[in-house]
Amino acid sequence: MSDSRISKRISAIAESATLKVDSKAKALIANGRPVISYAAGEPDFPTPAHIVEAAAIAVRDAKNHRYTPAAGLPEMKEAIVQKTLRDSGTKITPSQVIVTNGGKQAVYQAFQVILNDGDEVLVPAPYWTTYPEAIKLAGGKQVDVFAGSDQGYKVTVEQLEAAYTPRTKALLICSPSNPTGAVFSKQELTDIGNWAATKPNLWVISDEIYQNVVYDGIRAYSITELVPEIQDRTIMVNGVAKSYAMTGWRLGWMIAPDDAAKAAGNLQSHLTSNVSNISQRAAIAAITGDQEPIEQMLAAFDRRRKLAVAELNKIPGMMTPNPEGAFYVYPDVSGLLGKTWAGKQITSSLELADMILEQAEVALVPGEAFGPSGYLRMSYALSDDQLLEGIHRMQKLFS
Repeated sequence: MSDSRISKRISAIAESATLKVDSKAKALIANGRPVISYAAGEPDFPTPAHIVEAAAIAVRDAKNHRYTPAAGLPEMKEAIVQKTLRDSGTKITPSQVIVTNGGKQAVYQAFQVILNDGDEVLVPAPYWTTYPEAIKLAGGKQVDVFAGSDQGYKVTVEQLEAAYTPRTKALLICSPSNPTGAVFSKQELTDIGNWAATKPNLWVISDEIYQNVVYDGIRAYSITELVPEIQDRTIMVNGVAKSYAMTGWRLGWMIAPDDAAKAAGNLQSHLTSNVSNISQRAAIAAITGDQEPIEQMLAAFDRRRKLAVAELNKIPGMMTPNPEGAFYVYPDVSGLLGKTWAGKQITSSLELADMILEQAEVALVPGEAFGPSGYLRMSYALSDDQLLEGIHRMQKLFS
């Protein structure tokens, strides 16, 4: 008889570190503590009105009260086809699209479809907290390829080649990056794509959830646009959560070659069936409708980004690169470690984050959640006043 009531596979899953920190912060706030949380990765804006209105209309339409195709509404898939051509420079067909319950399900299904036990996945670090768990659940082995602040948090072809083995099955690319906000340049991503093209059995998973959240006139390129010859072994992951302030609507998608898309569709038919029809109707309005509210959100994020970087870099021992995408800053805090703060020697970013929460009532996610220690992730998707107040508390703490 097993010595545990819960399966080993599920018991091995770690709770999302970002959600854990955010939950702790909310619990403290509920108890009257004036905590400012930079933990959650979601826009602080309401979903734009025209998207909400599309959902309200859909709710009253009886055709949306029934099961629909597990892989997505035809209209939703066609909207994704057009968006992919427009924003990713890649021509696809509706049969390649699987509409999912948020980007997380798309990531999970991508790994389930391509990995066998023991297959290795090259994961540039720092990385999003869900990748390791999704890889483990598919029987894979994560191989970290780390790029620190000195590299702008972007791995090189030389690093990928050094990490590649006969067991390497996939390469994960996330640009713009969560947690760092780093964006691969056109040349950098082309070089990686050309390298991947020399590995005939290598899959590429391209997480493009933040592709429309970029600044300074730059563009987040898709690897399939730059190196089209690898499209037949690339799975693209995307969604409306980040760009359209729709995190709670749970609408994402994966785009895959026909065989992988069919396999993912079969899996989803048993896992969840169709995504909420109301969310799909709202997402169609988001993708095809007025983009002006999105530009307004982006302008606010850009203002906060500049403010956060400027103010954080006033803290001695904290070095914050300027992110080009997403809505995170990822300070290198190695200069604060090995010192005594609030009467205690701090040796890791995990200890540092705990101390900052206790002493300054500011919630940050430690670098250990995304790879090596020595870093903190801070979302600037919150009001300007709160953004500045929390940083001022840290400036005072480390003065």
